[in-house]
Amino acid sequence: MGQALAGAFLAGGHRTTVWNRTAARADAVVERGAARANTVAEAVAASQLVIVCVIDYAAAMAILAPAADALGGRTVVNLTADTPERARKAAAWAAEHGIDYLDGAIMTPTTTIGGPSAVVIYSGPEAVYQAHRATLAGLGGTGSHPGDEANISSAEAGMAHIQDAALARGIDASLITAARGMARRAIEAGHGGDGFSRLIEVMRQPTPVR
Repeated sequence: MGQALAGAFLAGGHRTTVWNRTAARADAVVERGAARANTVAEAVAASQLVIVCVIDYAAAMAILAPAADALGGRTVVNLTADTPERARKAAAWAAEHGIDYLDGAIMTPTTTIGGPSAVVIYSGPEAVYQAHRATLAGLGGTGSHPGDEANISSAEAGMAHIQDAALARGIDASLITAARGMARRAIEAGHGGDGFSRLIEVMRQPTPVR
């Protein structure tokens, strides 16, 4: 996913600096024009907008916390999936260190990133989202910001907007329709207030036949 995100920013003409815990995994996007940072602090210093996408929030914080001083005054968009509680803790940590922070969830496969069918839901301060909305649009699709703290219910509302917009423009809405269907299943099961990670459990459950 990291390569897809960096590739989308490059394709959109954005100067992009990348860092990976396994340096060789960044080779492909470096060959496409990204600058390689040798440290997290070096990557952070290259831009006002910092994107992180790793396996979970423990990994994200292990990367971000040592670079807290360098991140001050910048914006972090965390596209790592985890629980609402950990998202709140990360947002609180960012606020304590003077870091603008958005939490995000990528709702569609890696192959959609940069294309019209990508679906990304953001939560956090509206002003922060608006400040970087044009850049984040490079990830494709129609980004949605349903509120300061997103959960499955607010995300489903955002996906409904994206689905309507896609259909109105003649764009294939099959992926967002499937994602919205999973969100509806989670809501019907009583998980509307849960974070996006709950959708992973829903995906693993068989679809009921009606």
